Amino acid sequence: MSFFGEFRTFAMRGNVVDLAVGVVLGASFGKIVSSLVDQVIMPPMGLLIGGIDFAHLQVVLRKDDPATPTNELVAIQYGAFLNTVIQFVLVAFAVFLLVKAINRLYPPAPAVAAAPTPSETLLAEIRDELRKQG
Repeated sequence: MSFFGEFRTFAMRGNVVDLAVGVVLGASFGKIVSSLVDQVIMPPMGLLIGGIDFAHLQVVLRKDDPATPTNELVAIQYGAFLNTVIQFVLVAFAVFLLVKAINRLYPPAPAVAAAPTPSETLLAEIRDELRKQG
């Protein structure tokens, strides 16, 4: 089989296609969650704590200085970090709910006892013989 034939066989396996669909849907879901956090959840939270926009919360380490050639603001943007943490928690919670729903649809398979090893079988026979004698 040629190199491209092997690649086509690999790429068209069910798991790879399922993974690709999952990645695309996950990226889209991430955008939805970002929008939910930035545009729906954070504005009321900011209003509750005094009209603060979380996206602009920061600790300025160096202010803009027009006299310098770089003229850069150096800041720790912890508000954006808080938004990202909230997004992560929401995504994790949504995935948890999804997995929980899927687990309800498919009952767990009954546990199958493993076959005893030869030494376990021998020990069981010895135990049974000792019970007969005693």
